Amino acid sequence: MSTNTDGAQDGVITSYKNAPTRTIDAGGVTYAYRELGPRGGIPVVFFVHLAANLDNWDPRIIDPVAAEHHVIAFDNRGVGASSGTVPDSIEAMADDAATFIDALGFETVDIFSFSLGGMVAQALVVKHPGLVRKLVLTGTGPAGGKDMDKVARTTYYDILRATLTRADPKEFLFFNRNTTGKLAAKAFVGRLKERTADRDAPVSVKAFQTQLKAIKKWGRSTPADLSRITAPTLVANGDNDRMVPSVLSEDLHRRIHGSELVIYPDSGHGGIFQFHDTFSRVAVDFLKA
Repeated sequence: MSTNTDGAQDGVITSYKNAPTRTIDAGGVTYAYRELGPRGGIPVVFFVHLAANLDNWDPRIIDPVAAEHHVIAFDNRGVGASSGTVPDSIEAMADDAATFIDALGFETVDIFSFSLGGMVAQALVVKHPGLVRKLVLTGTGPAGGKDMDKVARTTYYDILRATLTRADPKEFLFFNRNTTGKLAAKAFVGRLKERTADRDAPVSVKAFQTQLKAIKKWGRSTPADLSRITAPTLVANGDNDRMVPSVLSEDLHRRIHGSELVIYPDSGHGGIFQFHDTFSRVAVDFLKA
């Protein structure tokens, strides 16, 4: 198999930084998305985190998955280059995601989700159980989870700390502030800049604030019956997630029958990015099994 300088193998795009941005209209919304990897089989749809657009996926996570799977990443309604207004509830975001997937013509997908994306994924699979074959939930927690409604407070605090040090807020929100965490944070932020052309539209302040309100509402809502999730599920996090407490990953694992749990040491909300070499293989093996 030949590989060219554009990160393509025999015409198949395998590098996220080179995946073109496409759009599709559905339900009155124009959704922006990127796809890569070999076509055929069940695609893996990536659900992104709070205040994130298409450019916020770590290529060291997405590229290994795309080496073996058809991968699709998208901006939900009102986020990045997608049109419309951000919904004020996680459940409405899940309905939009289902609309987007249906517009692409897929009846079954695997989902890889992180943080807010994991909340949307949970709501989606509860409402549309037949749509999801396998589910990856990272750095996230369940509706009504302990201290879930404090995400906004932690987020604003770390944004302030980052502003005072002229750093990217994700360095504070996603990683421990010890030597190991700081090095991992700088490497992660650097990887997000590898794509230099056709970058996504920034997420607006209003969209960010609406997402935070939706998360707070999710955190204060009645816990969902996660025993209804029958899709094989992989749950992962760092052991010191300040943003979405690590105990909530353990809670998800207990409540989703047969789920697998991976907790990485000396890492925070972005544990899967700090341990990308290890976790990318875990995720690929899980999706392939």
